[in-house]
Amino acid sequence: MKPRYNDDMTMDAIMRTWPGTIRVILGHGLICVGCPIASFHTVSDAAKEHSLDEDVLLRDLMTAMK
Repeated sequence: MKPRYNDDMTMDAIMRTWPGTIRVILGHGLICVGCPIASFHTVSDAAKEHSLDEDVLLRDLMTAMK
């Protein structure tokens, strides 16, 4: 069965489940790859922490998850 995204997923889980999202994450200026906080931050947390538009970040991540 194909994994599904949910709002509680951490950035680490997203990158591990959908490696194509790594380019999106880096493209938004995030350095979640290798960051110890990535195993705790959700998309919402990361967007807030880095002053990003959460909707845009999530839209781009969802596109990469397909």
